[in-house]
This record gives sequence, structure tokens and C-alpha cells, in this order.
Amino acid sequence: MVAAADAPVTPSQVQAELARATGQELAYTTVMTTLARLHDKGALDRTNAGRAFAYGLAAEPAELSAALTARQMQRLLDAQDDRAAALTRFVAALSPEDEAVLTSLLQDHPAPGDPGAAARPSPPPAQPSEEAKPR
Repeated sequence: MVAAADAPVTPSQVQAELARATGQELAYTTVMTTLARLHDKGALDRTNAGRAFAYGLAAEPAELSAALTARQMQRLLDAQDDRAAALTRFVAALSPEDEAVLTSLLQDHPAPGDPGAAARPSPPPAQPSEEAKPR
């Protein structure tokens, strides 16, 4: 219902549309709680709409899965005491193809506040790790 809407929708609008579509009336608090949880997970954005909130998709439908995955990865990383160790283990477990994608992404998106990053030469393409090479 939220994805099909042309604009952000309120819980009462979602409740009415669900009742029309299914023939069953859900409690307003059930709809409100579900929308709030989807917002907390990063799937929905919300704005003030009078005394309620209006909810819309946080990303385009085709990009939503990737956006949610990225948000979950960030939340897990934020929960780590040793971010470097977590990132090191993550990178070590990447396939050569994923490592090449990550390297390319990091080259295209320099760190904020790093004016010289764009001027740096690109490193050579990633080579498969010893573990990934056929024997």
C-alpha cells in the first residue's frame, strides 16, 4: 500500500485501504506499530502530518533491498568495539569479484573531507587471494 501510493500515507489511510482490500478491519494501533517498526528498520521515511506521521518508502522499490542491507551492515558495524577487526574479517571473506566491486566503490567515493583523494592514482585491479586461486 505504501509503495503504491503517490505520496506519503498516514496510518489511518493505510488502515482504510487494507480494510477495503481485504474486507477485514485492523486496529489503528496495529497499523501504526507496523509502520513505525518499518520506519525504525529503515524501510520507510516519515514526516509530520498534523497529529500523525505520514509514511513513504525510504528508497525506490528496486533499490530498497540494497538500502536495507546497507543499513543493517552499518548498524552491525556500529555495534562493534573494534571496527577495524570487523572490517578486516569482512574483507577477508569477500570473493574476488566482491573485492573488486568494493575496491572500485572506494575509489569512486573518497572519504569525506579528503580533497586529495580524487587526485590519487588508482591501485591495480584486485588479485584473487591465495585461498581463492584454483590449485
